[in-house]
Amino acid sequence: MSNQKKRNFQIEAFKHRVVVDPKYADKTWKILEHAINEIYNHNASGLSFEELYRNAYNMVLHKFGEKLYSGLVTTMNFHLKEISKFIDAAQGDSFLEELNRKWNDHNKALQMIRDILMYMDRTYIPSAHKTPVHELGLNLWRDNIIHSHKIQTRLLNTLLDSILRERTCDVINRGLMRNIIKMLMDLGSLVYQEDFEKPFLEVSSEFYRGESQKFIECCDCGDYLKKAERRLNEEMERVTHYLDTKSETKLTAVVEKEMIANHMLRLVHMENSGLVNMLLDDKYEDLGRMYNLFRRVPNGLSTIRDVMTSHLRETGKQLVTDPERLKDPVEFVQRLLDEKDKYDNIISSAFNNDRTFQNALNSSFEYFINLNARSPEFISLFVDDKLRKGLKGVSEEDVEVLLDKVMMLFRYLQEKDVFEKYYKQHLAKRLLSGKTVSDDAERSLIVKLKTECGYQFTSKLEGMFTDMKTSQDTMHGFYSSHPELGDGPTLVVQVLTTGSWPTQPGVTCNLPAEMSALCDKFRSYYLGTHTGRRLSWQTNMGTADIKATFGKSQRHELNVSTYQMCVLMLFNNADRLTYKEIEQATGIPAPDLKRCLQSMACVKGKNVLRKEPMSKDIGEDDAFIVNEKFSSKFYKVKIGTVVAQKESEPEKQETRQRVEEDRKPQIEAAIVRIMKSRKVLDHNNIITEVTKQLQSRFLANPTEIKKRIESLIERDFLERDLSDRKIWKVEICLLLCKKDRCYLDFVSALPVSVILILDNCYSLIFGPCGSSSASQASRDRQRKYLDLGYWGWTWHVVVVKDSGIHLVCGCIRRVLKSMSLCNWPLEFRPPLPSSPMPWIRLCAYLFMQFRILASIVP
Repeated sequence: MSNQKKRNFQIEAFKHRVVVDPKYADKTWKILEHAINEIYNHNASGLSFEELYRNAYNMVLHKFGEKLYSGLVTTMNFHLKEISKFIDAAQGDSFLEELNRKWNDHNKALQMIRDILMYMDRTYIPSAHKTPVHELGLNLWRDNIIHSHKIQTRLLNTLLDSILRERTCDVINRGLMRNIIKMLMDLGSLVYQEDFEKPFLEVSSEFYRGESQKFIECCDCGDYLKKAERRLNEEMERVTHYLDTKSETKLTAVVEKEMIANHMLRLVHMENSGLVNMLLDDKYEDLGRMYNLFRRVPNGLSTIRDVMTSHLRETGKQLVTDPERLKDPVEFVQRLLDEKDKYDNIISSAFNNDRTFQNALNSSFEYFINLNARSPEFISLFVDDKLRKGLKGVSEEDVEVLLDKVMMLFRYLQEKDVFEKYYKQHLAKRLLSGKTVSDDAERSLIVKLKTECGYQFTSKLEGMFTDMKTSQDTMHGFYSSHPELGDGPTLVVQVLTTGSWPTQPGVTCNLPAEMSALCDKFRSYYLGTHTGRRLSWQTNMGTADIKATFGKSQRHELNVSTYQMCVLMLFNNADRLTYKEIEQATGIPAPDLKRCLQSMACVKGKNVLRKEPMSKDIGEDDAFIVNEKFSSKFYKVKIGTVVAQKESEPEKQETRQRVEEDRKPQIEAAIVRIMKSRKVLDHNNIITEVTKQLQSRFLANPTEIKKRIESLIERDFLERDLSDRKIWKVEICLLLCKKDRCYLDFVSALPVSVILILDNCYSLIFGPCGSSSASQASRDRQRKYLDLGYWGWTWHVVVVKDSGIHLVCGCIRRVLKSMSLCNWPLEFRPPLPSSPMPWIRLCAYLFMQFRILASIVP
């Protein structure tokens, strides 16, 4: 096989010329034309599609494609004009049915014609840039049927009339409508839009414009919104059934504009049924419907939000400024909580938890809560009431919910430091009287405050709990060392660290002899156990339990204040005492004594004393005797002191002054911190920075900031720029000691945030460089060097400028050899930030050795 020669075959054209019959094209077209006519006349069953396809194929093959294509156009135009006459002749509802039937017939005919002329579609039409057969059929239908002058107007009117009838609750043939609309869509998007969609939208706009005007004149806001919602849903349903899906956005926009956007303001302000009435009447369903509809139009939600904010601010302003509602602080705060709960429910259930609405709610509450300067006090009183008695029998979960609500109101306060003052006072009274419902609830609230405001905000509050625990251990040790006191009166002392507890006026009274002896023994025990401390008795804060016998057999145990105990004990040695005799014997201040006697002689059911003459007020000429007829169904009787729940006006002014004084060093510290980092800053920017830095505690007054700046300039901490007096420069500060606060700035070695605070020489609190885990022995050593007040020394301001540092370094060099606190070399090197204590001790040592009483300057 391999040795055989390969043979090559070649195909050659016919040697003779093929001659085509000149009448071939006409004959063949007559056959195809007859077939097309039969197809339109529904007689296609007798046709041979194979033969027809071959004829069309041969015509194209023999270069008669143009004749075939033009003949097809002519024939189809003829039939479509005839169809147009049939459609136009249809009357009434049969018009759309006839149009749909003829359209279906045309599509079937077009499919068969395209199959016959498939070869022309593939070869001739692309090369000659003609329209394909199927698309040609659609174009001819459009031009001869849809754009026919008679049919075009009639078709549009019929479609619009059918939709109008459906809008007016009539039933139409949706299937037929769907077919007609689909026909327009099949003819091209431009046909659908120009011949139907655009006029349809115009008619819809006019329809809903009139309907909305009619509805708004006869319906209230809620009913109108229901009708608008129903119409909107109907139009979306209409699109689903027979319109183009792309029309939904345009159609709903028409409904939204005519029924919602054009009447938006009138709806929200509608008398007796608008947004405000919905809010007042808790119409959550109507509010939710308004939210869902208004969110669809521009500025819809902002309109609702603005009206809600305006209403909320107005009602909140009335709530916090109404004198009648300010009489009961607990009810005042409860109303705020109820109002907040109400609007939280509205936002969650009706406004889809919209964040912008929540922000508007928060800003509104912050606005009107701070209109009342006593809001911090009232919130603290509310907490005091709940933690005293209001949480009895309440589950832990409900307690946490209530505390979270209180913290929510606390966040709105601009003067959080005022709340701290009052809360500290109320907490102290609860702890000292043992009236707190739950220690866990107390500590939970302190943890929440700590999380919200930081450690400095709650450090002293936590110190109060520490003192209560330490006092229990102290009393246990006292009675262990004095076993002979077991049979006599029992003394329970709470030793309070001065810096942690609210400052109280140093008022003393004359205790009964037996109690005075016990107090002296405790003082000796305590001072013998703890060195370097002082005790001062706060008799106005104590309580006592006294066993008393009235008449012959009425025995009761009376729970009274220390002042009341001192008064009652006088009647062991006297049957009758005048007011002046009681005042002289006890030494109790007159206002406190009058309240004390009033609570024991003028309160029904608690009147263990009788007053002569009988009246509600205590006079200096009154006389008092024991009420032998006193009786109670309880063995233990608590006799409270008549006292106002809220502060009096002088007390309020005093508290405000203390708050303002406490703010001054905080403002100064903020200024120094800012200037330390910025070096140079203009006046407006420093006001802004200080306000921003302190806003977590209080809203700083620009006037007060300016005064603090002037004070720092006077003490050479800042200086004005010589070229621009509105620009401040910082002087490098080494040490600032003022009264019982000490701010340390280690030039550039430590940040200004390292702050040492001495609270009456006992409580020591460090900034980030301090050691919070120091041992007790270490703390004692710190007090040894820092407790200058104990030795009668006073703190003075020491300011060191750049060149003045050398003077301090000179002092340090002179004393370094005599100090055993550290092992620094002779040349001064500042301590590392991780170890600030040697520097602190060195500063204290310099104070004690050299008695630096003036500013060290170059």
